[in-house]
Amino acid sequence: MTRNLHAGGQRNGGLSMSVFTEDELQDIHLATLEVLARTGVFVEDEEALDVFEEGGCFVDRAARIVRLPGWVVEDAIRSAPSTITLAGRVPSRDFVVESDRVGFTNFGEGIQVVDPRDGTLRAPTKDDVAAATRLIDALDEIDVLERPIAHEVPQAVAPLHNAEAILNNTTKHVFIGPLSGALLKKIVAMAAAVVGGEAKLRARPLVSFITCPVSPLKLVKDCCEIIMESARAGMTCNILSMAMAGGSSPVTLAGTLVTHNAEVLSGITLSQLTRRAPLPPEVVAELRAIVQDAERELGVH
Repeated sequence: MTRNLHAGGQRNGGLSMSVFTEDELQDIHLATLEVLARTGVFVEDEEALDVFEEGGCFVDRAARIVRLPGWVVEDAIRSAPSTITLAGRVPSRDFVVESDRVGFTNFGEGIQVVDPRDGTLRAPTKDDVAAATRLIDALDEIDVLERPIAHEVPQAVAPLHNAEAILNNTTKHVFIGPLSGALLKKIVAMAAAVVGGEAKLRARPLVSFITCPVSPLKLVKDCCEIIMESARAGMTCNILSMAMAGGSSPVTLAGTLVTHNAEVLSGITLSQLTRRAPLPPEVVAELRAIVQDAERELGVH
């Protein structure tokens, strides 16, 4: 298991830089809570609207705007874990994520690759994904893997091709952008096959997921699906804001951080509320069917 150094801690040696004071950071947090409570976020997915409403948020169904009371957001923050172990296929590749602890990953959205044989620049293939994964797996300086992407495969199911090439070529923890809740479920099934079943996967999640809200302040349908299905699978979801200062957020650093935080915290709140919410009716029906099948198989009446 790897625990990298903390950044910015008070130590005798080394350098650190504090852009904001603790009081200024608190001001940014309070401004974020105000934006979430007064302006709210656009939520495209109907089921996510239900989860927010059941969790105590104010939902405008016609406009699809959710206003999140401060206490709901603060409760989600408190209930979220402060330490996460990103499990590798082998325990020695586990990586611990904690406050201020710095780790390194590759960048996973490369749209072109330099061919190692003839030096030409071209779109990456599934074979390139496998080769890049083996390279990343061999580099001790990279702690977790963020998926390379293939372009020659059908893009509607590209995350599944990426997952197949990656899971077969690394022992490190993997982050994958699944594009939708439906594809996420299939990647969970693939990861379960690697580790030997869903129970083992829940105990040591081999994969985490990535999704991006649309700035400013939008949780679109695929984003909501990925957050909720990650929560139900007991797996981590990296909610990655794309707020762009002067474009999709205020030009100031503090203003951009408010937008950024609002998007991330709305996603974290959706995740934590999903973990507590009743299961969807179709899942309840599936669980009941499994019990009934087991009773028939065992001759229980």
